[in-house]
Amino acid sequence: MVSLSLIGAFIPTAFFVSITPGMCMTLALTLGMTIGLRRTLWMMAGELVGVGIVVVASALGVAAVMLQYPAIFAVFKYIGGAYLTWLGIQLWLSRGRMAISTDVGEAKTATAFGLMTQGFITAIANPKGWAFMISLLPPFISLEHAIAPQLSVLVAIILMTELICMTLYATGGRSLRKFLEKSGNVRILNRIAGTLMVAVGVWLATS
Repeated sequence: MVSLSLIGAFIPTAFFVSITPGMCMTLALTLGMTIGLRRTLWMMAGELVGVGIVVVASALGVAAVMLQYPAIFAVFKYIGGAYLTWLGIQLWLSRGRMAISTDVGEAKTATAFGLMTQGFITAIANPKGWAFMISLLPPFISLEHAIAPQLSVLVAIILMTELICMTLYATGGRSLRKFLEKSGNVRILNRIAGTLMVAVGVWLATS
């Protein structure tokens, strides 16, 4: 069984946590500006897999062990941060597969695997995300009921709110793109997106 009162309290909490600007939301906004909502869904898929792993591992206590050994995160953090920073620089220069082309007829397409990898690494390599889940989940788990059904519901709620919020951010980015494209400011749009991408990369590497 699942405690409906705890679940009812958890839904607005999870939504508030998800809607707050963070690495993944900033990434969704950036990709929404450059490649549109449909292709950003690939990044979202990778991010949701990463978040799901973080939530389950946190509930099982794995995160408590991992946080004692921050070196475990070092490879993911630095490689992931460097990769996102490099993509941001390419965007700023209007180059690479994610940049909006300034040349008529030139098509650039980011790969689905690359987008999924970005989302996955950004979600799973953030120590603050692990620490936050450790503190967030326990108050909403009742020891009077079976843990597995409760955890399943909590994971489903978190993933649903993450998806909704990333979609909102990506949609906002797409709207900004349309506005700037009408003004002929494609290069400016690339530079805005590139700056945000670099910010996410630095944020990830230094968190």
